Amino acid sequence: MTTESPRWFKSSYSENGGACVEVAANLAASRGIVPVRDSKDPRGPVLTITPAAWSEFVGGVKADGLSA
Repeated sequence: MTTESPRWFKSSYSENGGACVEVAANLAASRGIVPVRDSKDPRGPVLTITPAAWSEFVGGVKADGLSA
């Protein structure tokens, strides 16, 4: 069992008035999860997704494949 703690990361592009998320990608290899949370509410709920789902999401954002 690992005791590794999440190391939260927020993109340098997130200076958009606070509407951003934080990610703890350091747990992908050791625990097989990618925790995601609202940066405005760090004590609030955390969504955990698989590394594959996170990679697909990031790829879609980079390709501008996500629309509102």
